[in-house]
Amino acid sequence: MMGRRVLIVDDASLVRLYYRDALTRAGYETDEALNGLEALEKLLVSPADLIVLDVNMPKMDGMTFLAALRRQSPPLSTTPVLVTSTEASPKDAALAREAGGNFYLVKPVAPEVLLAHAALLCGPAA
Repeated sequence: MMGRRVLIVDDASLVRLYYRDALTRAGYETDEALNGLEALEKLLVSPADLIVLDVNMPKMDGMTFLAALRRQSPPLSTTPVLVTSTEASPKDAALAREAGGNFYLVKPVAPEVLLAHAALLCGPAA
């Protein structure tokens, strides 16, 4: 059986490595993108079961990506998105929800929190 595929979208290599390590140890397959534009290109080729999305990125930020994703046809438009950011105000979380994010977590995200949200949004790894 194929495992659940998670696309990690973040311009910070250490953050991608941190998320990838936690997710792959739990049995998820992972892929990575450096920004929203690269993420859209990857998803058009190979849809994901979950997207872990940073807000502040070059070329295409997380909110712009989220709006573009939600305009796509299913299954892309319905892919669960876990938005992560260093921005901690309730306004930022509200903007992410309005844009179509399923959950908003403030960085740093503990591995157990990341995995609990991944399981909730797309099911267990395998």
